[in-house]
Amino acid sequence: MNTLTLILFLSLQALLILTAPTDHKVQMEYSDEFYYHENFTFNFSYDDYPAMCEKADVRSFAGVFLPVVYSLCLIIGLAGNALVVAVYVYYKRLKTMTDVFLTHLAVADLLLLSTLPFWAFDAARGWILGKELCKIVSSCYTLNFTCCMLLLACISIDRYLALTKLQGSDNSGCLRNFNRKNCCKVCIVVWATAFLLGLPDLMLSEVRHAGNRSFCIAAFSSMGRAGKTAIEMVEVVLGFLIPLLIMMVCYCKVGFMLGKLPSQSKSKRWKAVRVLLIIVAVFVITQLPYNVLKVYRTMDNIYNMVIHCETSKVLDRAGQVTESLALTHCCINPILYTFVGSSFRKKLMKAAKRFGEKRRRRQRTEEVEMSFNSHSESQQTDSFSI
Repeated sequence: MNTLTLILFLSLQALLILTAPTDHKVQMEYSDEFYYHENFTFNFSYDDYPAMCEKADVRSFAGVFLPVVYSLCLIIGLAGNALVVAVYVYYKRLKTMTDVFLTHLAVADLLLLSTLPFWAFDAARGWILGKELCKIVSSCYTLNFTCCMLLLACISIDRYLALTKLQGSDNSGCLRNFNRKNCCKVCIVVWATAFLLGLPDLMLSEVRHAGNRSFCIAAFSSMGRAGKTAIEMVEVVLGFLIPLLIMMVCYCKVGFMLGKLPSQSKSKRWKAVRVLLIIVAVFVITQLPYNVLKVYRTMDNIYNMVIHCETSKVLDRAGQVTESLALTHCCINPILYTFVGSSFRKKLMKAAKRFGEKRRRRQRTEEVEMSFNSHSESQQTDSFSI
């Protein structure tokens, strides 16, 4: 009986390989690529025969969960980041590199948030906007997501260099050119790096049909298993590991230097340290689960670790939840990097004060005009009665 089972298992595998159009693993890559968009996926198990994996429940979960989360991120993120851009545009002057990076960060967050309505509709009803817009939205999402992470690393470097400059330390090495004069060049490098990471989505994204619905996905299977793995690992390294490493090194050095300050400024020192700890903790909490799952899926693409349907479904739902958690950083960025900073709060208060004064001045002008008009009307009425 075991021999017959083994023969049947090998026969079915051979049949799948012979009917595959390109490579020997097309069915497994098909399921990884579409995960919850496909009606059926083949998951090879060593315990039984290849089983059909129906993922309608995963698609139903995505159709409810993702639109709700994306809508909340869009509303909160648009309000915070638009306020940041409005304040800096109002003053029309960016004094420090951190101001420049914060402005670019807010713009990148806004561009990233602008793609969420498309993905929310895609999860709920499917993609109906055509292939060209699918490519643009996919690449814009990856580009701005990576750009946000790299800009956070630049902000941490600038804060470290600003503190070393206040203490009279001399910056040497590659960080010597990291100054206000070269700020524009640094931003160009950041955006160019993010654009390069968005190119695969721009070239390979396409609209696929599953049942009676269409979905916008990045068809990395055309690059082969090695190409797909390389792209995903580069995204993890540049979009998470390098920014995390830079933030931890810079903020650890900043905390060490703050610890050397005189005891008179102890309260301010620990307040600054708490802010730094919160920044790193929020980054790790929001980004680590998503990138760990991304690495696990990459390893599965190489070593075929997922062999059960239920495990695949759990990973699909986990991917939706962790990616949504990573997107919440767009909403938290304005709070962590602008509203917490005293300089931005002062600018915001001055802008609000000026806006209030202009509004009160306008109201007084309207009241004077109304009283003048009413007085003129009363004089006309009195003269008529006489």
